[in-house]
Amino acid sequence: MTRQEVTAFYNKYYKRLYNVSYRIVGNGADAEEIMQDTIIKFIDAGQPPQEEAQIAAWLMRTCVRQSIDYVRKYKRKQTFIEEYKYDTISGSEPSAQSKEGKTAEKVALVKQALERLKDPYRTMLILSLIEGYDYQEIAEITSQKEATIRSQISRGKEKLLREINSL
Repeated sequence: MTRQEVTAFYNKYYKRLYNVSYRIVGNGADAEEIMQDTIIKFIDAGQPPQEEAQIAAWLMRTCVRQSIDYVRKYKRKQTFIEEYKYDTISGSEPSAQSKEGKTAEKVALVKQALERLKDPYRTMLILSLIEGYDYQEIAEITSQKEATIRSQISRGKEKLLREINSL
């Protein structure tokens, strides 16, 4: 690919890849790195897909998988740090939100509840509810059966409601 082709390709896909990764990872810098790694993997691939739909599916599937792998790695690292730290540092509670309206509070509550969900449920809910993918598209991205996707989303919604009610 020439420099102009790479630039055009990047401009075409970077926003969508970044948004998906950000919603899974929850950190802008890490999401950007994952997005860039995904694009580089596609460019370096020996036999990349040629059709537009296949390219988009390949990019999304790779980005979602890399994001999930990152979250798993990060959680393992945090667990290790928590288990082996010598000093117990008392965590301070986050400062109270200023009054920005009921909508902002509800959004923050849902985000907090989403973060507390386990990985497969959180990922499926993000892809379905926030990104707007249907069950078949999520099945293609994650390489899982559509029935599995449906049950994970259903269970994820139940768990999300329980999390919201417990907060």
